[in-house]
Amino acid sequence: MLKRRKIVVLTGTRADFGKLKPLLLRLEEDPNFELHVFVTGMHMLSKYGYTCEEVERLGFKNIYRFINQNASDSMDHILAKTVMGLSDYVREIRPDLILVHGDRVEALAGATVGALNNVLTGHIEGGEVSGTVDELIRHAVTKLSHAHFVANAEARTRLIQLGEVDGSVFVIGSPDIDVMKSDALPSISEVKRRYEIGFEHYGILAFHPVTSEFDDLRRQIRVVVDQVISSGRDYVVIYPNNDHGTDIILEEYQRLRGNPRFRIYPSMRFEYFLSLLRDADFIIGNSSAGVREAPHFGVPTINLGSRQNNRVRCRSVVDVPIEPAEVAEILSRIEQLPRDVESLFGEGDSAVRFRAIIAEESFWQLPAQKYFVDRPLAEHQSGHGCQ
Repeated sequence: MLKRRKIVVLTGTRADFGKLKPLLLRLEEDPNFELHVFVTGMHMLSKYGYTCEEVERLGFKNIYRFINQNASDSMDHILAKTVMGLSDYVREIRPDLILVHGDRVEALAGATVGALNNVLTGHIEGGEVSGTVDELIRHAVTKLSHAHFVANAEARTRLIQLGEVDGSVFVIGSPDIDVMKSDALPSISEVKRRYEIGFEHYGILAFHPVTSEFDDLRRQIRVVVDQVISSGRDYVVIYPNNDHGTDIILEEYQRLRGNPRFRIYPSMRFEYFLSLLRDADFIIGNSSAGVREAPHFGVPTINLGSRQNNRVRCRSVVDVPIEPAEVAEILSRIEQLPRDVESLFGEGDSAVRFRAIIAEESFWQLPAQKYFVDRPLAEHQSGHGCQ
């Protein structure tokens, strides 16, 4: 390392922070890097538990908090405000690298600021597909970013298909696997004591809006709530993210208040959520936790609707349309669902791999001017034509 590098990491949600945490801790303790954490998005909303305090609790030396939304803002408003706030911050501290994660508008804002200011920008977990507007954002972030830290070889192949330079795509796995395979997870008894959960057996309900299906959202969440109530099972319910439509979901969740079979939380510490998931009978909804983290523990997933379309699938993930009879039927046979343990997102050494890559001087020579790499069509034919 020829000089100390200044890195800004942007976090906008409880979920991305949980995944970024192993990388953040690795950077904070390394004298070769000066870490700056830009905290915004859902972290800054009391409605979702004001989780910026969780970021601050880790004691990072440089934390900048920025409120990028109010209750009436749409996603494009949030994007614009985040670009403005982050742009001012980047101009002030002049980082060597901006690091973003995933497919939220905050990540798109970070990549936009990096691209327009000629600041090297790294994107974590690009190259994945989901079938909703999140996928559009994820691929847009890819095209604006200079370096790509992907979860597996399949994601890497997609980025190569998108015209990315071969030497800019690095397979490091998913950083949350670092947490899942570490000894940092609390015991389930500790989790239940902290969050006052008295259930011996339970499912987890995590359902988010699909913005392209907004007109059908009220019906969808009504079906979900009707069926979890009718199932007679106990549930831990986690608030949805703050996409357009979240208030509709929260209105339906009011029907669960006061019911002793439901415990509802705006947010939960990432490690505590993972322990809760590890011990759950199943998870139901449309959260990525059901198709990424749950299979690693062998926990069955009832994946509802289209939000996770085209994601990598494991045997323990059962896709179910959001219709009363179909949801009721699958809930009636939870004990019969596959519980295969599968991990398709790395071996728990993402932070070590990431650190090794950015410690090489060649990484910092990646050009700020991107170009599209044309490749022969035959290399990427998918076989999706008529059979």
